[in-house]
Amino acid sequence: MADERRKGIRSDAVASARTHRRQWRDYRTAAGGRPVKDFIDALADEEVAAIVADMKDVAQRGLVAAKHLRGDVYEVRTETATRSFRILFAQEGRYGQVLLSLSGFVKKTQKTPLRELALAEDRLRDWHRRGEALRRAFKT
Repeated sequence: MADERRKGIRSDAVASARTHRRQWRDYRTAAGGRPVKDFIDALADEEVAAIVADMKDVAQRGLVAAKHLRGDVYEVRTETATRSFRILFAQEGRYGQVLLSLSGFVKKTQKTPLRELALAEDRLRDWHRRGEALRRAFKT
């Protein structure tokens, strides 16, 4: 391994020690609601399994397994036998280790509905605003 470091080659063990494990978190409203969890809970078991599998893929592989939509918003795409689903999310945290689910919906048209994209962006702004308020409260 010392030889590999001298040559500028990192082994898998060294590389994985420097990466940060990505984890999903749900956006929570100011009242404590979890809209994406509520959306997923209303689906059939097979649909939930497919969505969770695709979310795990993004957590393992990173943003290469997702589609960039606009700004900080990305989407997880899930196809089942009868319907298509999308989970809109943003990567957060110092090292991008938090995947913040912002919105979930049944895909009915070819393009992502602007209403859903705007909702995700609004929720992300709300998340940042409330996080900043908490940081300021702890500083005083």
